[in-house]
Amino acid sequence: MSEADPTQADRTWQDRFGDSMMRTLATPLALLVRGEGCYVWDDQGTKYLDFLAGIAVNALGHAHPAMVAAVSEQVATLVHVSNYFATPPQLELAERLKRLTGAGESGRVYFCNSGAEANEAAFKLARLNVNGRGRTRILALHDSFHGRTMGALALTGKPQMREPFEPVPGGVEHIDTTIEALEAAIDGTVAALFLEPLKGEAGVLELPDGFLRRARELCTEHGVLLILDEIQTGIGRTGTWFAYEQDGILPDAVTLAKGMGGGVPIGALVTFGAASDLFTRGQHGSTYGGNPLVTATANAVLGVIEDDGLVANAARRGSELREIIARFDSPLIAEVRGRGLLLGIGLTEPVALRLAAAALSHGLIVNAANELSIRLAPPLIVGDAELAEFERRFGLALASI
Repeated sequence: MSEADPTQADRTWQDRFGDSMMRTLATPLALLVRGEGCYVWDDQGTKYLDFLAGIAVNALGHAHPAMVAAVSEQVATLVHVSNYFATPPQLELAERLKRLTGAGESGRVYFCNSGAEANEAAFKLARLNVNGRGRTRILALHDSFHGRTMGALALTGKPQMREPFEPVPGGVEHIDTTIEALEAAIDGTVAALFLEPLKGEAGVLELPDGFLRRARELCTEHGVLLILDEIQTGIGRTGTWFAYEQDGILPDAVTLAKGMGGGVPIGALVTFGAASDLFTRGQHGSTYGGNPLVTATANAVLGVIEDDGLVANAARRGSELREIIARFDSPLIAEVRGRGLLLGIGLTEPVALRLAAAALSHGLIVNAANELSIRLAPPLIVGDAELAEFERRFGLALASI
């Protein structure tokens, strides 16, 4: 082990971050050094209740024994082999995802390293649905978020994020989140429709009632691929394995990441039915995608979620969390949105950043998705004790505002 650079001994970690890290991020809120269950600790020994879970990533919380064992065993066995070879964990995870998503025997899985990469793959899939070159349009929603790489950014319905990097890949049109706009936009010139079942980065906003079912009907009628971005909503977070299950539909493709790996970087594109035949050999690939380390870990994570009933726990604890928020009876709280353990607290005043900072000062990690929304996404393992602690700490934060 190399010794620490003696020139850094008297400098704060904030200075070191500012001098060494690319200026794409604000100075972090704390320097975290370890975690266990639903808690993390910073370099000063302060303990925080983590109700963000790495932005809906740490499905099993921190340092879960099953993840520790899976990573340790696989590191000692085989970490990486490239996509010239297959490995048992890769095949097991692909088959598991086909079962869990409902893609079934005709389904196919492509592995990558992140949610943005999964959406890049889905973008390319959409471009293949040309029907004799007649389909040139791809639809997405205003205020949506699909990632920061160029293709995913083109899909993202936030102009302030796209404009500094224009021209982004073309052919994408953003429509209002109404059934009327959907019906007016979809026809035989559309290759694909990209949707988040809940707009997570926008503050956990629901789609209008019946929107997803009508989207499925219209896409089937016009030969349009319905591609669902379940990167934040999937893997049990909304109280079912995937949010689309609650509308009784199946997509043509779904993109996954975040909770699937419990913290290791992994993403996936899962295709259904005829969409599984669009990609041909050599049209896409990833050096690291689906390597044995991350797929073994994801198998362990999904195994615990299944065996321990954590999807049902997300539904139950989400309802309890809503009840707790309702008990605050605060004039700052206008509404609670979302499903399961992905909730957005709508505020009456633009104080979300102040409220999130106040929560942190009381040892609670939440997220200000925007000035009027607090986002909650605790680990799926959350229980009675953690909910009681949330009530106490968030109550203190509300009182201070």
